[in-house]
Amino acid sequence: MAKVFTITVPPDMSRKRRERTTDPRYVDGQKMLVEAMKYLAKADPVANRGAIELLSEHVRTRFRMTDSPLS
Repeated sequence: MAKVFTITVPPDMSRKRRERTTDPRYVDGQKMLVEAMKYLAKADPVANRGAIELLSEHVRTRFRMTDSPLS
């Protein structure tokens, strides 16, 4: 059995942290997905349930939870 050695690296405190900013395109995209879900729910909630669930996954996460590299 092989042994794994880890070399710890102390953080460089002199490095400046970049300020995080939100991408307005991402926020606009999330708003558009919410509007699409509202439209589908008003049109026919039973028939559009699958589409609403798919869009809901995109709103909750940046990637679909059903995405898999194995499929």
